[in-house]
This record gives sequence, structure tokens and C-alpha cells, in this order.
Amino acid sequence: MINDLEIARTANLKPISDIAMSLSIPKEIFRNYGNYIAKVSHKFVNSLDTKRGKLIIVTAMTPTPAGEGKTTTSIGLSMALNKLGYKSFVTLREPSLGPVFGVKGGAAGGGYSQVLPMEDINLHFTGDIHAVSAAHNLISAMIDAHIRFGNELDFDLTRITWPRTMDMNDRALRDIVVGLGGHANGYPRQDQFVITAASEIMAVLCLSKDLNDLKKRLGNIVIGWSRTGKPITVQQLGASGAATVILKDAIDPNLVQTIENTPALVHGGPFANIAHGTNSIIATKMALGLSDYVVTETGFGSDLGAEKFFDFVAPLAELRPAAVVIVATIRAIKYHGGVSVKDLGTENLKALAEGIENLRAHIENVKKFNVPIVVALNRFGTDTEKEIDYVMNYVERLGVKASLNEAFAKGSEGATDLAKKVVDIADESRFKSIYSWELPIEKKIEILAREIYRAKEVVYTKEALDSLRKLSKEGFSILPVIVAKTQYSLSDDPSKLGSPSDYPFTVRDLKLSAGAGFVVAVCGEIMLMPGLGKKPNAVNIDIDEKGNIVGLF
Repeated sequence: MINDLEIARTANLKPISDIAMSLSIPKEIFRNYGNYIAKVSHKFVNSLDTKRGKLIIVTAMTPTPAGEGKTTTSIGLSMALNKLGYKSFVTLREPSLGPVFGVKGGAAGGGYSQVLPMEDINLHFTGDIHAVSAAHNLISAMIDAHIRFGNELDFDLTRITWPRTMDMNDRALRDIVVGLGGHANGYPRQDQFVITAASEIMAVLCLSKDLNDLKKRLGNIVIGWSRTGKPITVQQLGASGAATVILKDAIDPNLVQTIENTPALVHGGPFANIAHGTNSIIATKMALGLSDYVVTETGFGSDLGAEKFFDFVAPLAELRPAAVVIVATIRAIKYHGGVSVKDLGTENLKALAEGIENLRAHIENVKKFNVPIVVALNRFGTDTEKEIDYVMNYVERLGVKASLNEAFAKGSEGATDLAKKVVDIADESRFKSIYSWELPIEKKIEILAREIYRAKEVVYTKEALDSLRKLSKEGFSILPVIVAKTQYSLSDDPSKLGSPSDYPFTVRDLKLSAGAGFVVAVCGEIMLMPGLGKKPNAVNIDIDEKGNIVGLF
């Protein structure tokens, strides 16, 4: 079995200064974090022609709990494009420590398709996520100090919407009480922690174009409501300047390399089931100005990260996707055909025929954005030739190109066919979003529910209707909508596998992210602070006296 860590340790890395030099990045623009990581000034993007490169979006069918290998596919595709003679970057999100020590492990790819140094990337990296945590918690602390010393902004203590944050899974912090211990410690009130990737500051960091834009967006964040029903912002609290100072280095993208010494920018880390789920706009635009093809991964399936990229990120940043790669696996297709996780390695053509409807739905969804598609069938060792042939033939009968991706086992060689097919279609894009930002919130949700989630109707709880009226009254109805829902189903119910349709899609609440510039429609049970399982990945991780880490993947 391929061991990611052993492969990473035997890789022949180049000094990151050599990678930067090969990209013609001036020395004064970047600063090293050791030998193999560098920060590139966000200002550099202003000197580049960001329309130069073509943007390739990597998404997936609805995944199994372990994921289907989008990051591995993205890295392999970018390496293969370089092997074909094109200049290509891969741009990725930074891993969160929560999943690293929880269930999924790291997010630096795998096998012979990794970004390196994977140990550093998966752990503290350049401290960006810690900086987001610090900026977020500064605001939390200032809210309680403000209330303790007079509450001039007239916070309604029952309607403070700004939580606290940490980059770790900890279920005990989902609902807490702060301010206990007497008058000196403040006023007792209910509070909560969210994981750092769920912080609005993470979204703001990834959407900002420069420090001034970052400070403005931070200032626009609504942190609570007054007793007269008015929004209170970070700017009114007086915290936007200090929070920006904490993030002054975190706004600069991180330059690393793949296992084949091709360039990668890894920057930011919003989740796609609760935020927009894409690396920073600065990193993507910088890569577009330095290469012919940029491969960007969007989180989870096309109903989450890709939809949000098409309807929110692309219009905001004036980006035009040239092609989409939908990652599929035989195990995920069988999972949607009713096979349990423990039996996914056994050939089952009947389950394959039933579960492939999920892949078909994702293909149909992406076609609605008028972007050409290649399906990358990410190969696993348990896949049989009959199963592979079935999926490849099915996809091609839909009029979509399909490629067997073996980047995990073979690196760029295993993704060369995929790269060629992406190049073949990259000039065919007629990209468009499926809704206008000017539409009312409820109309935007209705379009998404009908066109992407295949629901027959949208149902609002009383809490959601109250929030809808409040947001409309305060002028926030023209903001785009980010749907927070399960990643395990096209619907709002994780138990609905395959391709559910004609069901009621329930909106439980609406949350305002005014700094990021969107409204979050909370649908289904969304966990903003995950918990560790009975045997988390943390029990497998260790380090010896020489500093060698084991169990990190």
C-alpha cells in the first residue's frame, strides 16, 4: 500500500526560491518560511495580467464520508498539464487541524500526487489559520469587554451572533455559557465555538483583494443586534483595524510545490458546506497571471463548492471558468446504489447501475452553467475492469468526455489523458450563473432548490421567515445566497442518497455574513463545530525522537 508520508519524504524538493525564480517572481515580492515554503506578497497580483490563464474547476459527485480524491486529482491534473508543456498552477485551500486529527486526515493530496512539504501544510503551515482564529477571538473578547463597561452600542445580549472559534473538533464547545464568576468577569450569557474554517473571517480573507478591502469587509461584519433591532458591526465596535493587523501576513498567498516540482498556491480554507469553499481569490488570480492553466478545487460535490463558485465567487472576482472536472469514483457510485462502506471494495454492477444516477445529476447540474465537462474516474485498487468500463461508457453516452485518472499511483503520467481532454474543451466555455444577485433572497433559494437540489418546493420555518423579513428590512436581500447543507446528499437530508427529487427543501434559518457579502441559508442539520469520534485519526499520529511523524496522511 502506498504510504503518503514515505513518498513525501523521498521526494526531491527544490528550494522554494528556485520555484519562485522559475516563475519570474521578484525576490522582493516573496519571503521564505524555511527552505520549501514562501509567502508571496498579495500586491504582486496587481502587476499581472490575470486574464492570461484558463481556469479549470475541479468538483465531484456526492462524496462518501472519506472523500473521493478531488485534491489528488487537482494536483495530478496540474502536474500533467506541466508535463504536456503548458505552464500550470494548482490552487488549493489550507487544511484545517480539525479534519487532520478527526476523520478525513490531511488535505495535501496523496500518493504520487501531493503538494509538499505535506507535514507542514497539514499542520501549522505559515500560521494563516491561527491568525484567523486570533482575529476572530479578538472581536469576541472586545464584544464582552464593551458590554462589561457600559454597552454603549446597546447590544441585546440574547442576539449576539458572533461566536468564538478554534481550529479543532470539540463538541463540548458547541453550546457554552461565558461570563461566570461574578461582576469582574462580565455578564453571563450563552455563547458557542465554531471551527475556524466556519469563521466569517476565513471567508472574508479569501474574498478580499487587498488590505484596504480586507479592513472594509471586516468592518462590515455584523456581530449582533441592538435592543432596537439594528445590526451592530465590527467597525462600530472599533475592532476592524486591529483585526486587519493580525491578518496582515495571512492575506499573502503561500507558495509551495508539487511532488514533481510544479508550482502550487495554498491559501485560505473556508468549508463548502457552510461557506463558499474555495481558496483565496488573490491566489487564484495570481496563478492566472503566471500560467496557462490554473486548476482550482472547490469543496465537496457540484451542489456545494462548484455552485457557489459559479454563482458567487466567479461574478465577484470577474472569473470565467474554462472547464470543469467532475471527480467520480466507483466506490461512491456504489455507495449511492445502497452499498455499505465496508462492502465498497466488492464488485457490484447492480449497485453501480443504481448509484450512477447521482453522477448523472451532477453532470446535468454543471451543464446548466454552460461550462464544458470532463469526468475523471479516480481509480482505486479494488475497482474491476467491468465496473470501470460500465462507468466510462455510461458517461460517454451522455455526451461527456471521461478519463480514467491514476494520478495517485502514477503522478502526472496517470493524469495525462485527463489533461489532454481538458485542453481539448477549454475553449468551449460559455459560462453563466443561474441566478441574478438582484433577485430577492427567496427567489434565489427557489432557483437553487429547483435547479440544483431538484426539490419540488421550499419550506421555511418560522425562524427562517422572521430572519428573512429582518434581512430584507435592513437592505440585505440583494446579497447572493450561500446554502449551508449536508455534503452527503444532493438534498438537505443526508439519508437521501442517489438522485432525490420532488421533495420539500427546508430552510431552517438565514444568517447574515455582511463582511463576506452573502446570506447563508441554513438547511438541514449543519455542524459548525465538529466533534471527534470514538477513535479519531489523532490516535494514529505520533512522532519519534528524531522528529519523524507517523500517521499523518
